[in-house]
Amino acid sequence: MDTEPKEIALRIGLAARELPDTDVARLMGVLNDLVSLPPNHKDLKALTVKDFKNAKDGEFSDIDTENLKTALSLLKGEIGTSLLPLPDIQTYNQGDMPNSIRIACASNKGEILDGHFGSCQRFLVYQVSQSEQRLIDIRNIDNSQASDDKNAYRASLIKDCQILFVASIGGPAAAKVVRQDIHPIKKPQTGPSSEVIKELQQVIGKDAPPWLAKIMGQSPEDRIRFEQDSVLEADA
Repeated sequence: MDTEPKEIALRIGLAARELPDTDVARLMGVLNDLVSLPPNHKDLKALTVKDFKNAKDGEFSDIDTENLKTALSLLKGEIGTSLLPLPDIQTYNQGDMPNSIRIACASNKGEILDGHFGSCQRFLVYQVSQSEQRLIDIRNIDNSQASDDKNAYRASLIKDCQILFVASIGGPAAAKVVRQDIHPIKKPQTGPSSEVIKELQQVIGKDAPPWLAKIMGQSPEDRIRFEQDSVLEADA
């Protein structure tokens, strides 16, 4: 039995989820302008990001290039289509972890930090102290609840967090996040959320950089100047 059509259909579904405000029908409309339908593996392998941006009178021209690259990799089969299981949520009661902060990670697969703010499927929410991290919630995106401002909706889902780790985020979206008193940090290289948080744990405490000390409520006199080559590159 030829499994290619079923595999390609799965790739198209996953690719559509990587693109903001895009369902399978919209993606198929763009593909129809580029290749013969139904698409085959050979045709999809030949596509480029430039093709995507120019197709159907620039239908995808305003979408972030990183989103398009990920979607294209899914269409070509360069990224595995198997879905990683979601991690288990751990019990947390207010006050369990003194001197801790709350961190959101944009994710599409399992416990991987790989999500773009405008298109990620969920936020993994962690409570983090210098010595411990707990996954305390998983907040799935329901675009039907976003009304006319999806960025404000997404920011509202993590308004109790102090830091957001994200693979990519645009300027207008970042402004909505900052308006909720959340500090966005770009991490373009995908990997386990827990590993990224471990990096942060290394600078939690009295040696925290000024931006992190402020988040943790340390007084200005307690903040220590942090070297520019810090393990973290924070985007204000």
